[in-house]
Amino acid sequence: MTTAAKTYVEEAGTDGPLLLCLHGIGSSSASFAPQLATLSDRFRVAAWDAPGYGRSPDPDGPLHLDGFADAAAEVILARGGSAHVLGVSWGGVIALRLAVRHPRLVRSLVVADSSPGSGTDPEKAAAMRARVPELASLGPRAFAERRGPRLVSADASAELVRRVVDTMAAAVRLPGYAHAAESMASADLRPDLAHITAPALVLCGDKDQVTGPDAAQALAGGLHKAAYVIVKDAGHLANQEQPERFNAWVLSHLHIATNPNTDHHTKG
Repeated sequence: MTTAAKTYVEEAGTDGPLLLCLHGIGSSSASFAPQLATLSDRFRVAAWDAPGYGRSPDPDGPLHLDGFADAAAEVILARGGSAHVLGVSWGGVIALRLAVRHPRLVRSLVVADSSPGSGTDPEKAAAMRARVPELASLGPRAFAERRGPRLVSADASAELVRRVVDTMAAAVRLPGYAHAAESMASADLRPDLAHITAPALVLCGDKDQVTGPDAAQALAGGLHKAAYVIVKDAGHLANQEQPERFNAWVLSHLHIATNPNTDHHTKG
């Protein structure tokens, strides 16, 4: 059985181009509820639980970044052969690597609150790897209660914080989280960015304290065809904290990317 056949995918909408959503390292398909509900009016929206997360089974062996990217490629191929790809945080890193390894499968990119990878800095890489014994020691619930509130701004509602924590607690486990953390810790996509040909929208919450605007700007500046947008009043999970603003920007990007009479994004 292929990875795509085993991977859990939440889907909404039956018409329009495919939009594949890739979640962050502490999350699951549940984090894309605002996109599944709204964007499915115009697109076939699919959000995965990455291998080793949520309702997807553990992989047969260790997965590196290329393995996660190839698993995403299998999901796309199983649904028709090409997709717009939306990745949040770690999901954005996977999306970028997917665009490098399988350019014909990626019609466009939306990279939200992400970075070129933790391998750009030894301290960031060490901190990423240190999360694995933390999860092993605390367990998923306590781990989520410690880390989840940092992912949204100080102004986020108590309800949103609870949803973020509950989603993380239900999604993360070992060894899947360990594979994901290592894929981030060893990733430095800066040399790859100029080779990505898909038009991209790079978004970042203005109150993101996890990856932050500097990392997002590094992505936008390195990509060949990119627009960069700040999402006001949002932390690291801009797609959940400000879904209306986030979705509006995504729809604008997808309109440009799917309209052959409209110029692609350019850096500016």
